[in-house]
Amino acid sequence: MTGTPPLRVALVGYGLAGSVFHAPLIATTEGLALDTIVTSNPERQEQARAEFGDGVSFAATPEELWARADELDLIVLASPNKTHVPLATAALKAGLPVVVDKPLAGTAAEARELAALADERGLLLSVFQNRRWDNDFLTLRKLLDEGELGDVWRFESRFERWRPQPKGGWRESGDPAEIGGLLYDLGSHVVDQALVLFGPAASVYAETDVRRPGAQTDDDTFIAITHTNGVRSHLYVSATTAQLGPRLRVLGSQAGYVKYGLDPQEADLREGRRPGATAEWGVEPESLWGRVGSGESPLTGGGRPEPTLPGAYPAYYAAIAAALRDGAPNPVTAQEAAAALDVLEAARRSAAEGTAVSL
Repeated sequence: MTGTPPLRVALVGYGLAGSVFHAPLIATTEGLALDTIVTSNPERQEQARAEFGDGVSFAATPEELWARADELDLIVLASPNKTHVPLATAALKAGLPVVVDKPLAGTAAEARELAALADERGLLLSVFQNRRWDNDFLTLRKLLDEGELGDVWRFESRFERWRPQPKGGWRESGDPAEIGGLLYDLGSHVVDQALVLFGPAASVYAETDVRRPGAQTDDDTFIAITHTNGVRSHLYVSATTAQLGPRLRVLGSQAGYVKYGLDPQEADLREGRRPGATAEWGVEPESLWGRVGSGESPLTGGGRPEPTLPGAYPAYYAAIAAALRDGAPNPVTAQEAAAALDVLEAARRSAAEGTAVSL
């Protein structure tokens, strides 16, 4: 890309998603330049200015971006969930490619309408499903590609936390318009991963609970997917787990893979560490490697250690740059996001009705 001007990116929102994930990854991706951040919060503007310098400008509202669409090459939406559909629609109508943080929309129908609009305009519409580049997920894909586990029978995936006191904010709001709760937050990750690994869902069963005093929306949720190929996925997302289970437990006809602990990239980004600053990005210590084996618990020495591949969040925005520059594949399509939303909607219905839902 030497001599080619970088693609100019505008980031809408500078809360957790914008400041911890999107801005650092955009700014460290070759071929992309963080041009504008939309936030009216003076403290957040100062935070961004301290990290990215005077080369970044600010806008108070997204509407300011549509007026200068010819100066920009990509819009990234890291704003609250309820704004994703209207802002993505406005960006596409302004002629701008869009990356949207998950969940793309509140319903699969809305996601497919956005996909149709992007196709009609000939524009990229991608969804930031960064957990496809977690270290454990990449390692599991390698094991599956190599046939190490045989035929997979059951996939267990957990994003569990111990947060006995609600933090508040729109993510924990009981207002359906906010699209809050863990089903649509962490559930978007575990469902996307299950569909990527094992294909379409045939049926969905779910249990959602509001456990903590003062909580307004689901904070302890279980989703069971029966895939069309017969694999069963059991997915857990919770803020009320006093003792955390394995991040992944995958059981096959020849062996199983068990992995504890979270990918280190989010923690590193929160601490201000950046991709490219060290060759060790995304690398975890050997003590956290998972184990592959059969017949005995990994906690009592069963199986062999499986080296964990480095996590690779930077690969998402590198793929976005390649898609815009060279017509390379969209790393996460809106249609894939819609398929995950089909499952999330079925899970919500299942939990309400107490029965499995066929897709």
